[in-house]
Amino acid sequence: MIRVGIIGGSGLDDPDILKNPKEIDADTPYGKPSSPLKSGRIGDTQVLILARHGRRHQYSPTQVNNRANIQALKQEGVTHILATTACGSLRQEIDRGHFVILDQFIDFTRFRKNTFADSFETGAVHTAMAHPFDRELRLNLYESARALDLSVHKSGCVVTIEGPRFSTVAESKMFRLWGADVINMSTAPEAMLANETGIPYAAVAMSTDYDCWKEDEAPVTWDEILAVFNKNAGNVKDLLVRTIEHLTL
Repeated sequence: MIRVGIIGGSGLDDPDILKNPKEIDADTPYGKPSSPLKSGRIGDTQVLILARHGRRHQYSPTQVNNRANIQALKQEGVTHILATTACGSLRQEIDRGHFVILDQFIDFTRFRKNTFADSFETGAVHTAMAHPFDRELRLNLYESARALDLSVHKSGCVVTIEGPRFSTVAESKMFRLWGADVINMSTAPEAMLANETGIPYAAVAMSTDYDCWKEDEAPVTWDEILAVFNKNAGNVKDLLVRTIEHLTL
């Protein structure tokens, strides 16, 4: 039976969307996840929602306990993970409000636990990561976005920075040269840990700004990011609901 975990999922705890909701106060060997899990149904599918940064957005990107988040979902029997994230665009064609179905990442974080294998005492662990985002989940997200007439890009590489500061102009231009299409502070190591546990994982990124490489515009601010994200929160919600209702795996 499919059990979908949603990380991010702003607005999906709306009682008109999540049927028979209940809270699960999860705990793991790595500590507590960022928030209690909200459990319920969308259509015929069991769904568990986790607020990545806490329900009050109280955890900075570095503070997010990604290992506890992924482990909590695993303990509750989640079989697939859909993640949402705001991102900055590193490409002219990815405009504000556009969605990108991620297919690659570059990890530029520095201070995060990025594996469950703290030692090799019981054996070496080298997880394959060539294609970190599940192909079928990505296709489902893309087709749902097209059906909803959303501006969507079928693929894209995200570079995850440590934060919480934004990039310098030099860094932003460097990431473009590296081949990154969007930038955020959350996908790594979340995607790595999901892969390590064997849970298929996909992420949809919503562009909120042009970072700072585009020097004919003022550098991005947090208030501007929130304004774009809030304006499109309904589209994020509709995309996830349709994807789950039409999930074919």
